[in-house]
Amino acid sequence: MEKPDITKMEQWETSGIQGKKPTKSKKSKEPEPLTKEQLEKLPKLPKDWKWVSHSEISIINPPKPTGDESLEISFLPMPAVEEETGRYSLSETRKLGEVRTGYTGFIEGDVIFAKITPCMENGKVALLEKLVNGIGFGSTEFHVSRPTSNVSGKYLFHYLVQQMFRKEAKRSMTGSAGQLRVSTNYFAEQPFPLAPLPEQRAIVSKIELLFSELDNGISNLKLAQAQLKVYRQAVLKKAFEGELTKKWREQQTDFPDARDLLEQIRTEREEAAKISGKRLKKIEPLKEAELVELPRLPTGWSWTRLGEVTYKIGDVDHKMPKEYPNGIPYVATKDFTDELKIDFSTSKTISKEDYLALSDKIKPEIGDIIFPRYGTIGKNILIDFNKDFLVSYSCAIIKNIPKYMDVKYVYQYLFSPTIKNEIRKYIRETTQANVGIASIELFVFPLCSLSEQFTIIQEIETRLSVCDKIEQDIKENLEKAEALRQSILKKAFEGKLLDERELAEVRGAEDWEPAEVLLERIRAEKTASGKKGRS
Repeated sequence: MEKPDITKMEQWETSGIQGKKPTKSKKSKEPEPLTKEQLEKLPKLPKDWKWVSHSEISIINPPKPTGDESLEISFLPMPAVEEETGRYSLSETRKLGEVRTGYTGFIEGDVIFAKITPCMENGKVALLEKLVNGIGFGSTEFHVSRPTSNVSGKYLFHYLVQQMFRKEAKRSMTGSAGQLRVSTNYFAEQPFPLAPLPEQRAIVSKIELLFSELDNGISNLKLAQAQLKVYRQAVLKKAFEGELTKKWREQQTDFPDARDLLEQIRTEREEAAKISGKRLKKIEPLKEAELVELPRLPTGWSWTRLGEVTYKIGDVDHKMPKEYPNGIPYVATKDFTDELKIDFSTSKTISKEDYLALSDKIKPEIGDIIFPRYGTIGKNILIDFNKDFLVSYSCAIIKNIPKYMDVKYVYQYLFSPTIKNEIRKYIRETTQANVGIASIELFVFPLCSLSEQFTIIQEIETRLSVCDKIEQDIKENLEKAEALRQSILKKAFEGKLLDERELAEVRGAEDWEPAEVLLERIRAEKTASGKKGRS
């Protein structure tokens, strides 16, 4: 419960922590009320509410807290703040003297708002509580809003974290690509729906009650999602260890051996190399020590390497081509969707000359697999369409041999638990985790006859098609839950969330007063705080 008779600034001062004294060169800007033109464009509020500017009810980016340099305080880098939930980690602490310069300062009760893309769009906003010694410092990419004692911090937080607020803020961002920011002026001048204080508290309570019920449902949906992932991995594990086709093998009379198939593949690879005029790359065979550690395969199967059952695994020239409007797509992992498709509308385009020069080494074609090897490793894409395009060298292109290998068999195997282990085995941790082309060629591969490959894919697709349908339903329900969350917030700040009984109850509170009167109290509080700061 807020205490209207004691300002947060006064609480801060009485704790022995002082703000920096204002200098003549940095005079604080007086809060600007909304203009008549702005008010005319805003939605109508309930009778006792009032549209005000953000800076009228809060101190925007206040002076940093100061004190003993050895004082232990909370430290919040940007990753410590979750997206949209308002949750954050206070696991990191620093000495005040270490962070006094070069970081943003805040105190208990402040609301921090990420101002840089994409953190702002993603909703890194938080109301700060339980800071060590009441003080925190963190990323310079946070705006700080310090609400007065007549504004609920939770009410302010819920308003700023709304998707609607962030979408509007995105339109005003300035700066260069990748470094776009919400300006201080924009943040300070945004309209804010000021409600009577008891109504603010009641709205927050109802939001939290409704969100609690909503979060329980979301939690169950996400648990189901996680269980489906485990099920998928279990299906793939059994598939590529021969368990799904055990009965099928028992019914076969003339069963081909994988070693014979491997010889045919080797011959095909050698002939393809001769035709291309390029030397066939020799792949190091599996050693006995490696075979011992791998799962036991059925009779007629054989462990080999991925590079031994594909024409080629490679990437384009590492020269970065220039952007060329309306040219040929040059896609990167950022253009890969969650549905494992390519969104060409977001990709860079290059000239035909650059395309021909870069594609001389390798180019993606129908039947190939794109295997991201930097950052988002494992978000693989099967090319099932004809189109001229190139893939950034952040991805490997795996050229399959459809005559002897089922392309889907190779593709599905690249999502299996065995491949996840191979990635962990060969991954290099530099500035960005990556797997080299030579390492991908060495990935172990469970080879079986082509007829059994077809059967395995049928078994996988039968099981995972049900999985896909359930996942789609879960995704749609999560989207509905998020839409409901935003609808609750929209109603809250339009004054439509509380029913008549709840409104009657808050209007009977001892500290209830119209927003117009509350605003005068807020102004007086800010004036008094300003005088104390100057003295």
